[in-house]
Amino acid sequence: MKSLKQLFENNRRWSLSQTQSDPDFFNRLVHQQTPEYLWIGCSDSRVPANQIVGLAPGELFVHRNLANLVVDNDLNCVSVIQFAVEILKVKNIIVCGHYGCAGVKAVLEGTKLGITDDWLSHLKIIRHKHAKLIDSGKEYSYRLKKLCELNVIEQVFNVCNISVIPNAWQKKQSLTIHGWIYDIKDGLLQDLDVCISNSNELMEAKTKAV
Repeated sequence: MKSLKQLFENNRRWSLSQTQSDPDFFNRLVHQQTPEYLWIGCSDSRVPANQIVGLAPGELFVHRNLANLVVDNDLNCVSVIQFAVEILKVKNIIVCGHYGCAGVKAVLEGTKLGITDDWLSHLKIIRHKHAKLIDSGKEYSYRLKKLCELNVIEQVFNVCNISVIPNAWQKKQSLTIHGWIYDIKDGLLQDLDVCISNSNELMEAKTKAV
């Protein structure tokens, strides 16, 4: 049996370095998890959530999937959101896409990826919904960039429509949903100017996005 020895060695070095720089590091992690943020991002290996925003383990609750989609019948994603909001009491949910996303690219180009196509069908709906805006740009790079951005915005709306979110707002729980995008070319985040903290702001954002 191959045990991926190199990864275990990396793990031991990491554990030792953490303990040497901060002897109480693991003790704190064992006794508490109190993140203020839930990150919903893409599974792309080039987009490491904690590192991008400079947060340590325990400070960022994370859910990732292909093309950072939020689907109301995806029990995995919905359960993470429910746990983050009701149990961990996070104050911010960040939906973060990235430019050059392979899932978005496949939808834009009509590429067939097998079983993945079923998952990306949710993104195809967004591509169809915003076809006029996306196709207004002749440059392929513009069209890909625009669909990546529109996908994030639509997923922010999807998060807001998960029942746990309006329930939290009704209870006056402090909770804001943000839409960001990450550029792998320079490692920088961009705020897509969709930031929703209550039902009224959701309605205004949806009207603005039409």
